[in-house]
Amino acid sequence: MTQSEAVTTRYHVCELCETGCGLAVDVQNGQVVQVRANEQDVFSRGFICPKGLALPELERDPDRLRAPVRRAPDGTFRPISWEEALETTAAQLKSIQRRGGRDAVAVYMGTPVVHKYGALLMRGALLGALGTRNSTSAGSQDTSTRFAASYFLYGSAFSTPIPDLDRTAYFLCIGANPVVSNGSLLTAPDMRGRLRALRARGGRLVVVDPRRTETAELASEHVPVLPGGDAALLLGMTQVLIETGRVNTAWLERHTQGFDALARHLRALTPERAEALSGVSARAIRRLALEFADAPSSVAYARLGVCNNKEGTLASYAVDLLNIVAGRLGAAGGALFANPAIDLPRLAKLVGADGYARWHSRVRHLPETAGDVPASTLAEEMETEGAGQVRALVTFAGNPVLSTPNGGRLARALSGLEFMVCIDPYINETTRFANIILPPCGALSEDHLDLFFANVAAHNVVRWTDGATARTAEERTDWEILLELSYRLGGGPSGMKPLDFVLRMLRKLGVRMTPATIADLAIRIGPHGDRFLPGSAGLNGAKVRAAPHGVDLGPLEPGIAHRVFHRHGRVELAPPAILAAIDALGRQPTSATPAGDLLLIGRRDIRSNNSWMHNLTKLVTGRDRCVLLVHPADAARAGVLDGEDALLESRVHSGAVRVRISDEMRAGVVSLPHGWGHAGIAEWQRVAGAHAGVSANDWTDDQHVEAIVGQSILNGVRVQLKRLASASASASAGERAQAGVVHE
Repeated sequence: MTQSEAVTTRYHVCELCETGCGLAVDVQNGQVVQVRANEQDVFSRGFICPKGLALPELERDPDRLRAPVRRAPDGTFRPISWEEALETTAAQLKSIQRRGGRDAVAVYMGTPVVHKYGALLMRGALLGALGTRNSTSAGSQDTSTRFAASYFLYGSAFSTPIPDLDRTAYFLCIGANPVVSNGSLLTAPDMRGRLRALRARGGRLVVVDPRRTETAELASEHVPVLPGGDAALLLGMTQVLIETGRVNTAWLERHTQGFDALARHLRALTPERAEALSGVSARAIRRLALEFADAPSSVAYARLGVCNNKEGTLASYAVDLLNIVAGRLGAAGGALFANPAIDLPRLAKLVGADGYARWHSRVRHLPETAGDVPASTLAEEMETEGAGQVRALVTFAGNPVLSTPNGGRLARALSGLEFMVCIDPYINETTRFANIILPPCGALSEDHLDLFFANVAAHNVVRWTDGATARTAEERTDWEILLELSYRLGGGPSGMKPLDFVLRMLRKLGVRMTPATIADLAIRIGPHGDRFLPGSAGLNGAKVRAAPHGVDLGPLEPGIAHRVFHRHGRVELAPPAILAAIDALGRQPTSATPAGDLLLIGRRDIRSNNSWMHNLTKLVTGRDRCVLLVHPADAARAGVLDGEDALLESRVHSGAVRVRISDEMRAGVVSLPHGWGHAGIAEWQRVAGAHAGVSANDWTDDQHVEAIVGQSILNGVRVQLKRLASASASASAGERAQAGVVHE
């Protein structure tokens, strides 16, 4: 009998969501025994959520792929070697691009690419090797509007102000539920504790949301706005500050450009006009504006509910505008910029990942934002014949069939591709169409470095941890897969052709550039780096890696100069696209919905991670979470009962949903969570298949996009709710419940 090894504790960082909680991982005989919160972590300080605690089950999940597989003609997947998988993939992609041009291959990158520093740094390598402009991502579904607003205001898509949450006296939270999301573009562990501390010190928390969310339950006040009404509400508040003279004129003159022009365009957006568009009374708009301006310190913050609605870019801009006009940008207790170890905005500019409308999609001419065209273009680019038609797809850690609008249409388009390769540990709703799947090793086997989310963290820290578990000789990290594909496609690690040519030559001599090499360089030349000076107290990779619980770089600091990239050095308040959007908003008809129509919004659950953690028993047991929340008055009008299935219809889809009647919803608005709809993959993900739910994005319309960046409108989708008995006789209720009815 082999004697068991002693349990050892290794420290790591959870990569499942933006918070990045520190983990204490107990390992025995090479296996994870349990995961606990790391009480000594300089950032999370002992906080952890249910997803992090479920990591051992994820590591052991028998449905996870451990080696490459290839889809056979009968639809089954069979293991193949890494060499065959990589060589076949490279050969197929090169062949398709020779015949159809660079853009014949499209790429979709899922959210985990920005959680993993190696994958994020090698993303550019693959895109550079392919040279395609059909690059899409999960970010093009939920963050392009925020990126564009930052680009217009500050000159960089990655300049993102962060609420100084621990010092503010007034927190205006719009279209976000940080208690459940753990913060989104606001990396701050233990949001519930931070918000309670705000209230305890006499501060005020105001939540603006169509639903009384978990965050709203902690609030001083909940304001139930109409979906899509955020821009009007925020611009109306700004207009009140201008009218009442509560504008920090001296600050605006020193740090901004275009205020006078902006003020002229805002005149039509009076509180009365904003009331008609937002569903919030003019009296409440005036009161909220004055409260915000008169508080000792205050900050406005918004996320998915704002980013994903019909005025996403304008509303994201309006959040920052309110902070700017009130003198809160760059001020303690207001909206501050992080000062992380790696200067991501400058790095993004260096590699060409920062910009707006540098190219457009072929079919609808939708603009690129931060390197990606909207993911809603994927199906039409595959279906529409002609030069540049997409004939192959590469996905990394993404499930666009569930994450993009009108998923049924995309699924049909995927089935017609010449070739598809997916870097993913599961066979899911998207990867089931792949010819080859390349599974990366588990996250606990990779090293972790704070990179993307350190740029939006509520406190400046840097952590670089080694893998907590050893991987087998056959397992590969995601960045190794991306880099190897890049080399085989004629590229290299930088994504820039001249430099990659040199690096390929050096590789033949045994000199290799890896994400760790790049990261060490970025730290050394970054804001806290040692600049390669002997004896310097500054940071380098070795110093960071020697601190198992991270390095505390201090609180957010006042000031904005390090995050404004316009040549004139000022915040740009009057970009033409924004002024045009303000004028269009002023001309809009009132927000009244047609009789019988409801507005569908999404929501998050702390036990869900988009679409890919529903195969873990620990996270799906208990009450049914994939239910449609309906206000009692709307349920009565539709004749539906609590707990029964009802028929939900939109322009593109009709299907059955389970109803839960709840007064937490604003009347006229219903809510369905994102990421479910697993009935079709039960043979590959048994737990998820047994808790299938439905995909909210089946009801969203891929032709209905936001005006500035072309991002899908996922919040405020017009739907109708009916009793299942009233469904068309052309399909039985059982058939509709199982498959849905698609309207072309």
